[in-house]
Amino acid sequence: MDLFDHASRKDEATLAPLAERMRPSRLEEFVGQEHLTGEGRFLRRAIQQDLVPSLILWGPPGTGKTTLAHLIAHSTGAAFESLSAVLSGVKEIRETVARAQERWKMRRQRTLLFVDEIHRFNKGQQDALLPHVEKGTVTLIGATTENPSFELNAALLSRARVVTLRGLEEEELVALLRRAVADPKGLGGKVQVDDEALAFIVQACGGDARKALTALEAAAAHGGTRVDKATAEEALQHKALLYDKGGEEHYAVVSAFIKSMRGSDVDAALYWMTRMLEAGEDPVFIFRRMVIFASEDVGNADPRALGVAVDALRAFELMGLPEGTLPLTQAVTYLALAPKSNAVLTAYAAARAAVTERGALPVPPHLRNAHTKLTKSLGYGAGYKYPHNFEGNYVPEEYLPQVLQGQRFYTPTRNGFERELAERYEEIRRQVEGRSREPGEEG
Repeated sequence: MDLFDHASRKDEATLAPLAERMRPSRLEEFVGQEHLTGEGRFLRRAIQQDLVPSLILWGPPGTGKTTLAHLIAHSTGAAFESLSAVLSGVKEIRETVARAQERWKMRRQRTLLFVDEIHRFNKGQQDALLPHVEKGTVTLIGATTENPSFELNAALLSRARVVTLRGLEEEELVALLRRAVADPKGLGGKVQVDDEALAFIVQACGGDARKALTALEAAAAHGGTRVDKATAEEALQHKALLYDKGGEEHYAVVSAFIKSMRGSDVDAALYWMTRMLEAGEDPVFIFRRMVIFASEDVGNADPRALGVAVDALRAFELMGLPEGTLPLTQAVTYLALAPKSNAVLTAYAAARAAVTERGALPVPPHLRNAHTKLTKSLGYGAGYKYPHNFEGNYVPEEYLPQVLQGQRFYTPTRNGFERELAERYEEIRRQVEGRSREPGEEG
């Protein structure tokens, strides 16, 4: 390195964002994730014993995934190679692997390959990486905000250990910000930050260390030598909701919304619905989930629920925002308070299991139409009883294939309107099971 390189790197360190300047260089400086890095915990022991396996680091933004990868490489003496799943293709993977092979051959130095946003790797990229992870040519450290079981193929997952990181607690973030205020690499003690300002920044950043440090830097630049709560509020403008429409938090909030309606907690359902809307979710997506819910979780306990959900969607399409929030709210409150039944879900699952297990069973002859003389001679349609020719437009009859006769798929609940359906269902089953048998017919 010549004098110009040295001066350039010194300038880069000075101009780097606060979050980058405060990146820990030792594991002891790392804040949070005590369940992984605390004394005697898995990751600390693996680093100390130099036995770090390939890892998938799964957690929200700003929880230390990239930092952990750097610390593992530094602590184990491994060479650090980095790929972006967005910018790197199979060609870059092969070039990186070739360098790793050469490095091991010449210096017996292992290579840690860090892949940011690994959930964005397509099947071809994952397949190109897989044999080299399997052979140990590289130790893979993948970072993702997505659930790996949904985004990565099973072969790659089986060769890596999934490690879950959590958002930082408020006291952890406060400690991190205090260190940044005092540390020469950070603000160097040149700025005084009030406790109320620190608390506001921490609450606004939802467990994201990088966002908290960036907010602190913005507040310090805005406030000069002293940052109070008003200065922090002015610098941050507003609290951004943690909700990535394509990320893990998206699925967590949607799950909370559905479970709140299923649990008949109308207030919680309204809260999660509003969280999604205020974070920019497409209202049609919310309506679609509610239409599904109306069949899956309410079903015949209140057959009107499906109509309410569909009509609310149509009303929204006519109104648009902001008035469209009214039919949305109306539908959420109706669905949350409606009687619940998942009988239609379990009925389909039971029928599907029978189809899968038994295969394509033959249609009973009496249910077939006799279109020709040949089919009529084969007994098609023989003995079929037309329900409308009987009192009450009903006659006891078997419609299932013979091996399935007597099997039940639909189990109605006693909730709401489904109680009436259950009573009718039981009456029909009693008549079918008690009808007189034809001579020689099996019971």
